[in-house]
Amino acid sequence: MDKIRSLSYQKLTKIFEAAGCVYSHTKGDHLVFHFKGAIRPVVIPKYKEVPVFIIKNNMKVIGMSRDAYLELAAKV
Repeated sequence: MDKIRSLSYQKLTKIFEAAGCVYSHTKGDHLVFHFKGAIRPVVIPKYKEVPVFIIKNNMKVIGMSRDAYLELAAKV
């Protein structure tokens, strides 16, 4: 099985948009996305390599499974 690895914010943005997140605005160097039914927004920092713990936290916010994430990552 594949592991969740750190990615560039550009690729991560495409994965979360494919999952249904909608870009809202930018605050400083963070991109803010909304997801229908989520308690809080998904925030993706504009890092060259976004750490795995941030990816996993954002996955929890929208209820995305590991398998769903890896499937989207392979397509994007």
